[in-house]
Amino acid sequence: MWTEYKRVEGRIVAEMWKSLYEGEGLPCRLLPDKIEDWDNEFAEFRVCVPVGREHVAEEIERKV
Repeated sequence: MWTEYKRVEGRIVAEMWKSLYEGEGLPCRLLPDKIEDWDNEFAEFRVCVPVGREHVAEEIERKV
């Protein structure tokens, strides 16, 4: 099960967060607000992490 952790503007920014979290061992998924915006560079994306692991994402952000 996944939970929305953060919303970001732009695919590149979303990929950056995903890379950061996964580099620290936290699985991550990116979902666009609208499925037709998947390849839109400027769409809003939801960064999702596993339920119960939100505290891990917070710790990763504190280290940055």
